[in-house]
Amino acid sequence: MQPVSVSEIKNLAEYEAEREHWRPVIMALKKRRRIRVGGHMTFLFENHDTVRYQIQEMLRIERIWKPEEVAHEVETYNELIPGPNELSASLLIEYETPEERAVELRKLLGLENHVRIELEGAPPVAAHFDTRQISGDRISSVQYIKFRFTPEQAAAFPKGARLVIDHPHYQAERVLTREEVEELSRDFA
Repeated sequence: MQPVSVSEIKNLAEYEAEREHWRPVIMALKKRRRIRVGGHMTFLFENHDTVRYQIQEMLRIERIWKPEEVAHEVETYNELIPGPNELSASLLIEYETPEERAVELRKLLGLENHVRIELEGAPPVAAHFDTRQISGDRISSVQYIKFRFTPEQAAAFPKGARLVIDHPHYQAERVLTREEVEELSRDFA
């Protein structure tokens, strides 16, 4: 999948003009790529369009317009674009109150060793977490994950997959629907 290029990024005025029409399209895309596993974890599988949208929104919110700052945002967010035979996700760990989050995010240390995609007829695919989001005493409520597939695993993915979390303090799994598998399989093309 191609990374977002700086030339694709609209300046603030151009983006404001197109945002009203583009935002619903991206929200619909994100809905198809958002997968909840258990009561507190949601995977948002990223692609070129979701990342471009995130960049545009960040520039809009932060009022970033200098070319070197725009280039920095593009470079940073392009880390979320999946590479060949990869799926890439932002994992949102959602607890209602700051107090609950503080407790639960400490309990979830080691989560990076307990997330995988299980496939029909192929070995499971372990999640690779961005370790910059994990400290010695807690994890961040937003994690960036890559699932790196072998060609055999990528070929098995369309046959069926499920997301599994087997952490001692959080166990949940979710079979992906046919629509979710079809949507995410496009990332391998």
